[in-house]
Formats: sequence, C-alpha cells, structure tokens
Amino acid sequence: MTGGAGFIGSHLVQRLLSEGWSVTVVDDLSSSPTDDSKEVAAPLHRLDITDSALADVFAEHRPETVFHLAAQVSVARSMREPGLDVHTNVAGGINLLQQCAQFGVRRIVVFSTGGALYGDPEYLPCDEAHPIQPLSVYGASKHALEQYTRVISEANSIDYTILRPGNVYGPGQDPHGEAGVVAIFGSRMLTGEEVTIHGDGEQVKDYVFVDDVVAASIVASRPGAPAGAVYNIANGVPTSVNDIFSLLAQEIEYDRAPAHTPERPGDVRRIYLDTSKARRELGWTPEIELREGIARTVASLRHAEGMAVG
Repeated sequence: MTGGAGFIGSHLVQRLLSEGWSVTVVDDLSSSPTDDSKEVAAPLHRLDITDSALADVFAEHRPETVFHLAAQVSVARSMREPGLDVHTNVAGGINLLQQCAQFGVRRIVVFSTGGALYGDPEYLPCDEAHPIQPLSVYGASKHALEQYTRVISEANSIDYTILRPGNVYGPGQDPHGEAGVVAIFGSRMLTGEEVTIHGDGEQVKDYVFVDDVVAASIVASRPGAPAGAVYNIANGVPTSVNDIFSLLAQEIEYDRAPAHTPERPGDVRRIYLDTSKARRELGWTPEIELREGIARTVASLRHAEGMAVG
C-alpha cells in the first residue's frame, strides 16, 4: 500500500491487518501526523513513490493487490505549487503502475477524487458519467492518474478499480494541515481558538466518514469485484461549511463566531455525489451519518489533546 501512514491509509492498514492480510506500506511520511515509523502498524518502506527504489520493494514483497493512496491532497497547495502535483500524483502514480505491471500485480485500487474532479457541476448529484472539468491542479492531476491507470492496467492485464471519494473526515486526520475542515475546525474549537471560514461558508461538499471509505476499498479489492470500474464513494448528502461549523460547535459547546476570509482559488462551490453505482455493483453503502461521525472525530481530537471525553 502506498500512503499507508496517512489519514485514510492508516485506517485501511488496521482494517486489512484485522482481516488477516499481509501488508507492506510505502510512504515518505510527508503527510502523516507523525514522522515516527513506529506509528505505522505494518512494515514500512520510507520512500517517495517517484523513486526508482520502489522496484526493490516490489521485488522483495511481490504484492498481489496494491492500494494506491499516496498523493499531494491539498487543493490550495496544488494551485500554489502545481509542479508538486505533477511530480507526486502523476509521475509517482506512473512509477507505481509500471512496477505493478513488471511484477505481476493482479489488482490495484486507486484513490482519485470525487470532490475536485467534476468542477462546477452541470447537474447534481454528480454520477461517474458527469463531465470531467476540474477547477484545480489537484483535480487535474487526479484525472491524469485515472487515465494512466486505465491505459497501463489494460495493457498489462491488471484488474483495477478507481475510487472517487467525497470529502473524507474522521479520527486521525491532521488538524494542522490545509485539508480536512472537520479536523481543523474541531481542533481549534477545542482549544478555544478562532475558526476561519474561507468565503461565506455556503460552499456545499459531500462528507464521508473514513471507516466507510475503508469499507469501500476492501470491497473493491475482492476477487469478485468488477474490474475496470470507477466509483463515487460518499454519503450523497449536500452539507455546507457553515453546517459543519454548527455541528461541531454544538458537539464541543463552542460559542465564538467564525472569521471569514476570501474564497480560495480552485475550490468547488457546490458538489455532492451520486453513489448508486457503488451501491448496485459493489453492494457498498455508507453507514456513518454526519452527526455520529463528527461525534467520533471530536472524541478522537479530545483524546489527542489529552482532554476528558464526555
């Protein structure tokens, strides 16, 4: 697995280990909450996925299934440093796909994006057939990765599944990064700090709990899962940033008003996803509704801050 020390990846590692999988992680630890390799539950190769040494990892472990999560994930950063997305999300993805082809990987599950791929939607909710028209370099890099995945996988008889998650949140997300509004807002509220909302807060996203995304990943990796398929993975519920602020404020009993700054370039104003294809073909449905997911996330943030829970 690439990106197994990151937010979603660390949850997926734990789930795979609990089901008896043998897991090896490749991660440069640039996006993980800690740079301590002891925090990774599976054997870790600290490595940039663009490095040619990735071939040595494949030669040593000979994986049958690969989960590809490693990425630069900040929309704002992608607009400031577009070359970084090309390096990590595109060139790194191609390097990984080449190793999958060379070493006979049977199936690869690739994480793309549902929140940044469709741009300003022509219709809502967006299904997988919606035109691809990203507003950010991040979204464009993920679209490129999807195309390379299809071409290289089909040329080398690799079964592949592409997942397009909505805005993933949950315990363990970095509250000090640029992405992850639930973790960022929750952390600041718990410490009594001011919360900043970019724009008016009426931007609508589709928030999906990390455990639901992990469950979709597992189902997509199974031998009987459709090959060559693309799936939106989300709740399908439109939720504004102001709604997230209010739910967190209620859970934490935070009474300060938010500050507002200008909207960020590249952000989609309104997006939520049609997940009927994943429900129909994978038998997957999200199980954690937003209020419960926020409560679990806040409890985790309290624990991380050493606060009493309850």
